[in-house]
Amino acid sequence: MVLENRWLRETYVDLLIEYAKQDERLVIVEADLMKAAGTTRFGETFPERTVNCGVQEANMIGVAAGMSAMGKIPFTHTFTPFSTRRVCDQVTLSVAYAGLNVKIMGSDPGVTAELNGGTHMSMEDVAIMRNIPGMIIYEPVDSAQLKKAFPQILEHYGPVYIRLLRRNAVQIFDDNTEFKLGKGIVLKEGKDVTILASGIMVAEALKAAQTLSAKGIDAEIINIHTIKPLDEELVLQSARKTGAVVTAENHSILNGLGGAVAEFLSENNPVPVQRVGVKDTFGEVGFTDFLKEKYGLTEKEIVLAAEKAIAMKR
Repeated sequence: MVLENRWLRETYVDLLIEYAKQDERLVIVEADLMKAAGTTRFGETFPERTVNCGVQEANMIGVAAGMSAMGKIPFTHTFTPFSTRRVCDQVTLSVAYAGLNVKIMGSDPGVTAELNGGTHMSMEDVAIMRNIPGMIIYEPVDSAQLKKAFPQILEHYGPVYIRLLRRNAVQIFDDNTEFKLGKGIVLKEGKDVTILASGIMVAEALKAAQTLSAKGIDAEIINIHTIKPLDEELVLQSARKTGAVVTAENHSILNGLGGAVAEFLSENNPVPVQRVGVKDTFGEVGFTDFLKEKYGLTEKEIVLAAEKAIAMKR
């Protein structure tokens, strides 16, 4: 695992420009955060396909819905809390209920909002979007995964929420790795416990697997990049094999990845499930490493959760 030398937002904008050259329907709709998103480059390349609504997030979604109704494929962007809870009604009715094709990018998820603080630190954005019928929720780990997923997101007709870390990511995959929306990736096979991780928690899960191995515990590590729809087949297969499950996410443990896995397994294959994530609290100002420690988003918490799940199994 190495730190990528480019911010993920740069890859995102590169992809927007690349595919806009191929498909004239692709447009962007912004809420006065083009500098933060890096989409000023798109605006310079395609000024006629760039709409900046100003600090009017709800209006941004309405404009995007109207453009979709006219045959365009709009990509919207603002920080995660403003892409979800602030615009929940517009996303639900103007986009999802209307059956329109809007792609919604929420940047700086969870503790990665850092110095923007608690107001910009959404711990519930996945929970909000999970409850909207027809919504796909995708969280890439690194640029390789984002590159492979982007054309699939573009080709899919319907709303997609992209949970995107703007900054440097830990590189987990190489550019030749294939991904499919809705299908998890087994990073390491194991027999004692399943660890399902998303986003920045994938790197922590891989470190936890090494620590557990030194303790004689063989952990299976799976990257769940598409949180909705959940890869139920893979989750069920792994849970039946190991008999114990841990989820790890940069999000509240309520109604996010952990909630989705617990709901599914309780109805289909009840096994001990431990959820690593934020425990029903607001965020605060701080750097990511500090906040990960404060909110229990670390390798140490995953190891403890795995040991607890295994003990419950026994």
